[in-house]
Amino acid sequence: MTREDLKPLILTAIGSPGNKAKIAKIAKFIWDHHQSDLEASGDFFYTWQYDMRWAGDSLVKEGKLDKKSRVGVWERLK
Repeated sequence: MTREDLKPLILTAIGSPGNKAKIAKIAKFIWDHHQSDLEASGDFFYTWQYDMRWAGDSLVKEGKLDKKSRVGVWERLK
């Protein structure tokens, strides 16, 4: 698993465009659905939540995510 792999997982966790989710809820979704992948990912296992935030920033730059609505809440745009 890599940072890039987290991007579609974040979008799936949030759901349809216009939906919002707290960062903790997104992390829980990823853990609940991809725990074994994360545990098998080597050193990435120790940094995946940091990498999830990096992936979120990348999605903002791509115009797919907005992090301005509330602190700790991400909104899906596309």
